[in-house]
Amino acid sequence: MLEKLVIPKNTKFDERSIVLEGDALIGANSRLGYGIIARKVIVGDRTEIKGDILGKEEVRLGAWCTVKGDVISKGDAYIGEFTSIEGRLTVYGDLEIGRNVKIKNGFEARGLITIQDPMPIVMFIFLYILAMLRLGKYEEIEELFEPEEFLSPLEIPENSEVDLDYIKTRKDVLIDGSRVLGNLRCRDAKILESELYGSVRGRNVIVEGSRVHGIIEGRDVYLVRGSVVLGKITADNVYMEEGCVVEGSIVGRKGVWIKPHVELPEEILNDDATTDQE
Repeated sequence: MLEKLVIPKNTKFDERSIVLEGDALIGANSRLGYGIIARKVIVGDRTEIKGDILGKEEVRLGAWCTVKGDVISKGDAYIGEFTSIEGRLTVYGDLEIGRNVKIKNGFEARGLITIQDPMPIVMFIFLYILAMLRLGKYEEIEELFEPEEFLSPLEIPENSEVDLDYIKTRKDVLIDGSRVLGNLRCRDAKILESELYGSVRGRNVIVEGSRVHGIIEGRDVYLVRGSVVLGKITADNVYMEEGCVVEGSIVGRKGVWIKPHVELPEEILNDDATTDQE
């Protein structure tokens, strides 16, 4: 399960697509107002993509997904059952496709085409594990369930929304070394060496070496390493390093501190944080 929305380094948001150097992991029940261009594109069940998908190595779409554009995989592709593609599906490698998939403009696959029935696969895995247990081959079973490794992935948790207007999630957000469009609504946020064209509303907000074109609202707001905010800040506490710039007003209901150096709290955006947004 994806526990944080992560926009990795060198991610580019344009009018139609999110362009990545690494992989894209999209959680279930999410909505993207963009297409995706990435090395691997993996999409959870019941997710809507309002654009084209290009996977340079692989594309995997879960069940009941909707893609309002073309899907192109330069490698293999897996399309879950009841998925709808409103453009054309092009696969340069093998295609594994579920039942009742709708493809409006047809498809082309240069490799092997397999129509997948999920139940026999589940039974096969179950019988395989039983056989390995009887033979005492526990290492083989562990290898079967080893987590897959991904390259600098874009991570969008389940039930999130990312489009030109808003980036909404119930989880924490990390934006690292990227240019991002959209008003950010989240739990805790850290914007690191990035440029955000939009406002930020969260619980605790850290802006580090970044530029924000919009207002910031939160409980505790930290501006460090020459950050620039082209808007106002409203928070309970505002901690700001000398050399940072805020072009609007600063409202700190409990106080505003401007120091040569501001210590950032380690607990913000910690991986084991489990508290909900207030």
